[in-house]
Amino acid sequence: MKERAPLFELPYIDQPFTYHLSDHLGKVIVLTFWASWCPDCGRDLPKKEQLFETMDKEKVEMVTINVPGRERSPEAGKEYAGKFLKQPTLLDDGRHFYDTFACQGVPSTIIIDQNGRIHQTFGDKASFLDIVQSLGEIV
Repeated sequence: MKERAPLFELPYIDQPFTYHLSDHLGKVIVLTFWASWCPDCGRDLPKKEQLFETMDKEKVEMVTINVPGRERSPEAGKEYAGKFLKQPTLLDDGRHFYDTFACQGVPSTIIIDQNGRIHQTFGDKASFLDIVQSLGEIV
């Protein structure tokens, strides 16, 4: 049986609200941990933005999480998100949930199934096609 995803609450990077993972169970959830300086993130996030635009939001929740503990400055993630991201973007507590999910680099992608279990984890060298194929297995 697959491991349960740790439930978390994190603030949105650009709104005075908090995201509660537990409120979104029942959907497939795609989490992407990232940092603004990362060239691999610069290639990965635009593809995920296109996917986000076309995804059935009744079935799939896509969320990015900026990792301030990996950023060069406190404002860098917020500036990047404001320029480039339309999908909901959260702010990790330093690198707490990045470490909780055992991420090894950025971007890291975690796919959580409808029952709150980790379906698959992808590191910074994963291909976008592999992520989409894995998502297709459970949507």
